[in-house]
Amino acid sequence: METQDICPSPDELLRLDSQLCFALYSASLAMNKVYRDSLKPLGLTYPQYLVLLVLWEQDQRSVSDIGEKLYLDSATLTPLLKRMEAAGWLERQRLASDERVVIVRLSEAGRALRGQAERIPLQLACRSGLALDEIASLRQQLCGLRDQLLR
Repeated sequence: METQDICPSPDELLRLDSQLCFALYSASLAMNKVYRDSLKPLGLTYPQYLVLLVLWEQDQRSVSDIGEKLYLDSATLTPLLKRMEAAGWLERQRLASDERVVIVRLSEAGRALRGQAERIPLQLACRSGLALDEIASLRQQLCGLRDQLLR
């Protein structure tokens, strides 16, 4: 059986529920709410959790490296890191050989949070109603979309 591409009408194209951007946006809002609920007992916000994920993968990273991994500029990231340092989860130190470079490392408290956070990804998987292979496939598609849009 042959399938034909059907060109939607202008009215259909401009419907809110036809927009991929809105589907992504509203799913992101819902995901952030679920994360917020899971992270609240740890005293973490979602952006703080993302920073910790980066540092749990590899400790002692530059601010610019963390920003690159999270798609955040330093004007957004620096206040976040200062709050995390004040909370005792990480330490920031300027590189002696280049004062422009700030290195971020986990504190003992930041490393200890990892054990408490290990349950969060599985909680989110359960809340999503998706099988683990479906989550992996969706994540792959979304990363591909992001990479294509950033070209």
